Amino acid sequence: MTTTPAPRIRALGHHQPERVLTNDDLAAMVDTSDEWIRRRTGIATRRIAAPDESVTDLAAAAAAKALAAAGLDPADIGLVTVATCSAVDRCPSIAAQVAGRLAIPSAVAFDLNNGCAGFCTALAVADHSLRAGAARHALVIGAEKMSDVTDWTDRRTCVLLGDGAGAAVLSADGAATGGFGIGPVVWGSDPTRGDAVRLQGAWQPTFEQEGQTVFRWATTTLPDLAREACARAGLTPADLAGVVTHQANLRIIEAALRPLGLPEHTVVARDVVDSGNTSAASVPIALAKLVERGELPTGGPVLLLGFGGGLSWAGQVVAAP
Repeated sequence: MTTTPAPRIRALGHHQPERVLTNDDLAAMVDTSDEWIRRRTGIATRRIAAPDESVTDLAAAAAAKALAAAGLDPADIGLVTVATCSAVDRCPSIAAQVAGRLAIPSAVAFDLNNGCAGFCTALAVADHSLRAGAARHALVIGAEKMSDVTDWTDRRTCVLLGDGAGAAVLSADGAATGGFGIGPVVWGSDPTRGDAVRLQGAWQPTFEQEGQTVFRWATTTLPDLAREACARAGLTPADLAGVVTHQANLRIIEAALRPLGLPEHTVVARDVVDSGNTSAASVPIALAKLVERGELPTGGPVLLLGFGGGLSWAGQVVAAP
């Protein structure tokens, strides 16, 4: 088996629907208010896909941007994987449909469902595949249409969710970033709390969660996971140029990162304010926006950390493209 150089994230792309749903819009639908939503979640707006806009549409749009930014030919891509928990289609997979739309001729293509930890999980799977020589370039996508699985009468959950997609092109040429590209993954699950975040049912499933359980778990567990991911990459939290966690809730993000004592220069993604919780799409969307705005130094170490249904988690330190 041929071993290739350390893979890196070569380029990123993101796509969000045009429709913006504000807190005031939601207040006209359920018993809530802008003040209540901001105080409990930090969210101001979220993007909602059109009825005829599918998870595949979102994923393909983000992937096309990432592929163009990478400067690669579609035939260069040897692996396509889509992290999603909201896709309706079972077969062909969303990944296979994206490959077809982008004219990627012969890549292995599959979907991966690990809830809100999905993108970081898929990133690790692709990283491992490239290191083993199974492909030289990979396309990793997180895409969700959470509005399809939202109970719009439940003010506890409908205020949280949004739609969108983010994508990353990975290349197995670690020398381009001095040998560091994607650090070792920290991943796992706690099945004893598996029902804390759920999307169950054969037809018309709806998103449900035990908010306080998730908050307590995240704020007590994530700091240690963040430290472990940094240690596996040979770093400390103080070395990080940025942190992009799953954009679940601003209160969770801030409470979970506080124990790390991050220096002022560390950029922390807070895209949840504008995009809401987009599940497996939240990490790549937030990361792509930070890079697009030039808020992260090229090659700077960025901690990615996803968590959610399962309860599952996955995280790694990556070099910003």
